[in-house]
Amino acid sequence: MTTPVCSTASRAATPYHAYSSFSSYVRARGPMLLRTARSLTANASDAEDLLQTALTKTYVAWDRIEDHRALDGYVRRALLNTRTSQWRKRKVDEFACEELPEPETVPAPDPADQQVLHDAMWRAVMKLPDRQRAMVVLRYYEDLSEAQTAEVLGVSVGTVKSAVSRALGKLREDPELEPIRS
Repeated sequence: MTTPVCSTASRAATPYHAYSSFSSYVRARGPMLLRTARSLTANASDAEDLLQTALTKTYVAWDRIEDHRALDGYVRRALLNTRTSQWRKRKVDEFACEELPEPETVPAPDPADQQVLHDAMWRAVMKLPDRQRAMVVLRYYEDLSEAQTAEVLGVSVGTVKSAVSRALGKLREDPELEPIRS
């Protein structure tokens, strides 16, 4: 069962005796509350500001807090709510700088070089035996899975795997593709 922390009955100004009890509470629990605030922020200055704001909210509600044994929980909740509000309201700062922060563009490959590569690869594929060539074309040019390739050719998946492996080995050894591997 939870104990109510605040009552909404009184909204009058906080009397002087409340100020003295609030001051003694802050003196006694301040270091612990500051450690909690530091765990919620990036630096010590922000933590001090956060604690100051949460304690201000606590002081305003001081006369409505029924159970003063639950003050630590009340202040921690005020810290968390204040930090969440700050985080939601944060803005992105923009700074002027000498250079634009755009990534360097990678030059596009030369279309002529791409065509030379394509032609060399196709000539190498055409040197393969018919069955291996068919499997390589279906697997890598038509982008079929091993199972789909096996189904199209009426062979087992293991046959496709071994034939494609041998075909790739032959392509790796093709002297016309040597400049590509370098």
